[in-house]
Amino acid sequence: MSTAPQPPVLILGVSGSIAAYKAADVASRLVKEGIDVHVVMTEAAERFITPLTLQTLSRNPVIRAAEAAQPDWKPVHIALADRATLLLIAPATADLIAQLALGLASHPLTEIALATRAPLLIAPAMNGNMWLHPATQQHVATLKSRGARFIGPAEGLLACGYEGLGRLSEPQEIVEAALATLATLAAPTASAPPRP
Repeated sequence: MSTAPQPPVLILGVSGSIAAYKAADVASRLVKEGIDVHVVMTEAAERFITPLTLQTLSRNPVIRAAEAAQPDWKPVHIALADRATLLLIAPATADLIAQLALGLASHPLTEIALATRAPLLIAPAMNGNMWLHPATQQHVATLKSRGARFIGPAEGLLACGYEGLGRLSEPQEIVEAALATLATLAAPTASAPPRP
């Protein structure tokens, strides 16, 4: 008797941007695609959207900084990092991108980013000047050199009142990028050795 294949495990990281509310739409769309979505929120993200909203839409408990200190022989965020098929961060602030580039691990999301071997897909959201700042661009280049992929940012009216580059890509575009990445991972490569 064959068992049904397990769905991909996608970690959706949410950082502290006004665009964090769009993570609810991203999570909902991914779940509808049959993806096993696990949300990890920074403390700043909770100022913009509640963990309960994302827990309800993802159908899984949300990992938060406040719970990271609970003792366990294998912390939940490390166990999740081991299971992840893809780590998607949407939205990713300039601060979070810097932390990722520098290899900091000050909360569960950055700890997962360091611990997982899953590909990283980043959807930035920030003020346009922050995005174009040489420091941010250097961090982006560093992450790309390590294999991270980026979706956006898009152009448009920003929360700060400016018009320009820095908007979070639309949820459907983010989901399509995540699905395309997952499809690439699932596809056999010509150079891959046969399994024993």
